[in-house]
Amino acid sequence: MSFELALVWESLPKIVEGMGLTIELLVLSLVVGTALAVGLVLMRISGIAVLEWTAFVYTYIFRGTPMLVQLFIIYHGLAQFEAIRDSFLWVFLREPFWCAILAFSLNVAAYTAEILRGGIQGVDRGLHEAGRALGLKTHQRFLYITAPIAIRLSLPAYGNEIISLLKGTALVSLITMYDITGVARTIVAKTFAPYEIFVSAAIVYLCLTWLIQRGIGLAERRFGRYVRR
Repeated sequence: MSFELALVWESLPKIVEGMGLTIELLVLSLVVGTALAVGLVLMRISGIAVLEWTAFVYTYIFRGTPMLVQLFIIYHGLAQFEAIRDSFLWVFLREPFWCAILAFSLNVAAYTAEILRGGIQGVDRGLHEAGRALGLKTHQRFLYITAPIAIRLSLPAYGNEIISLLKGTALVSLITMYDITGVARTIVAKTFAPYEIFVSAAIVYLCLTWLIQRGIGLAERRFGRYVRR
């Protein structure tokens, strides 16, 4: 069996058509998931046992189970409950797009919450003492001292999470959605050339990964401009 390089380049424009859906899933899931993560990390550091344990159990479940299982539970499982089908939620949950957004957002929230918590714990306690000595209140110390440093410390791991989510979006091809992988699978069904087509898909993913890495690198330099020698 020969490898046809021409077929790789011919299929690239068609596969790129699925990039819009992939990016849409990535961005929306990141926005919603990161917002949820902020709430979770505040619960983890609140000092209130009920909130701490609730956030811990949440992150443990979503970090300890595969994203594919979570996606299938939401897409295939929730539809079995009549209460869900009769509620306003069914307007969204009957659509694979919103099921994917929900699954990815919940997963991102769990991982990002732990990333942010690690960043917060990495802030030198001496800085808190300095802020207290200057008369800053607790919320002021968190906003103006802890948060900016924690964000800078969390950026490398958060960048890895974005890339992991980008690759995870390929799972939506299993629930009848035509993202990059979904489009590639339809082309394979027509051409019977899986190697060439999936190499084309890999090229598109690599290009998106490079852009994400560049963006995170710029953000790191921006937040770390005060600590560079």
